[in-house]
Amino acid sequence: MSKLILVRHGESVWNKENLFTGWTDVSLSENGIEEAKKAGSLLKGEKIDVCYTSVLTRTLETAKNILESAELTNVPQIHDWHLNERHYGALQGLNKAETAEKYGADQVKIWRRSYDVKPPLLEKDDERNPAFDEKYKDLKPEELPLAESLLDTVNRVVPYYTKEILPHLQNGENVLVVAHGNSLRALEMYISKYTPEEIIELNIPTASPFVYEFDDAMNVTNSYYLK
Repeated sequence: MSKLILVRHGESVWNKENLFTGWTDVSLSENGIEEAKKAGSLLKGEKIDVCYTSVLTRTLETAKNILESAELTNVPQIHDWHLNERHYGALQGLNKAETAEKYGADQVKIWRRSYDVKPPLLEKDDERNPAFDEKYKDLKPEELPLAESLLDTVNRVVPYYTKEILPHLQNGENVLVVAHGNSLRALEMYISKYTPEEIIELNIPTASPFVYEFDDAMNVTNSYYLK
């Protein structure tokens, strides 16, 4: 039997300010740090063989605080951009409430919650374009989005999961993944076989460990939040 433990990062400073974040690299708020420590206390006593995160600071800080609180500081960590949050394009940095006032709540809901509709794209010369970020200097231009739908996020997260993370589970190892609301939605959609209509309604709370248990044939035998 193996376990996959999914944790959305703790509250970030932009979560606190109600801003669209996406690939913008922001830190955890003080509350987010405490959330991560509490998540770690829930994982104390668990066997974790490897931890995966995105390359964004809020997941790195969350993983650090979880593993320290769980007394699992020797667990190897792998950081990969495929687990990044959905890219929110030109919405990144905008206040969600103010954006709804400007464009209408219905339009913003479409951008945020539809499965295959992208938000407005960044201009290529926009400083928020990940092509200008040193973290992504080795990626191909076509790998760097100017905005993503949830479908786009699924299409980069799931192949990474099946290639890099699934083999650990098949070997009987327990894996911790610290990522984001939409990259975790992508994983849960694949594992739990949610429809597009079901997945867009799934809300993932911050810093709340969600566990999948698998048998030797990689069938899900149980799934639950740690309390």
